[in-house]
Amino acid sequence: MSTEPIELAAALARFDQLWSPRIVTTVNDYDVRIAKVAGEHVWHAHDHTDEFFLVLDGELRIALRDGADGAEREVVLPRGAVFVVPRGVEHRPSAPDGASILMFEPSGTSSVGERHDEVPGHVDATTGHRL
Repeated sequence: MSTEPIELAAALARFDQLWSPRIVTTVNDYDVRIAKVAGEHVWHAHDHTDEFFLVLDGELRIALRDGADGAEREVVLPRGAVFVVPRGVEHRPSAPDGASILMFEPSGTSSVGERHDEVPGHVDATTGHRL
């Protein structure tokens, strides 16, 4: 954990990889992660934790399978918007035009959850990388 303030724009400028979250700091047993995203992630679910998203730049879309019959819907998050995907809900983030996001998750949480589709090459299945 840093003892100095962390400027998020400067932290984002330190890497280019998409869908590869960086751990900015920790709070108790939670990671504060930032990521650059573009295109589609993978359908996945976190069985034991909610997933918090804050859009720092661009627009993030999150497809959800949260209806009683598994019906899909999509939420659209513009810059400055927050959204929480409840634990156990299958979801697929995407950013057709690219975005920068901040996530807040328990340390050690996999970026593709416990249940997921096949992970494509452009997605980094990780528990986060230190800046």
